[in-house]
Amino acid sequence: MALSTSSNFARPDDAFRAVVEAHRGLSDEESADLDAALVLILANHIGDIDVLRDAIALARRRMIDGQQQQQQQQ
Repeated sequence: MALSTSSNFARPDDAFRAVVEAHRGLSDEESADLDAALVLILANHIGDIDVLRDAIALARRRMIDGQQQQQQQQ
């Protein structure tokens, strides 16, 4: 199975809103714990180590790219 990067949600804004709402009222530490639990639950649901590795690599690249863009704006 290849990593899908296009939206698979009929209503992607609702999916985004559900994730944001799940964090409402949580401390930074609780929010990080929720994110970690959610990642592990969804990774298990996917059940494909190659897709998980591709997703990790993509997330890291996006994070690094975002940091580089912030540095260029300063």
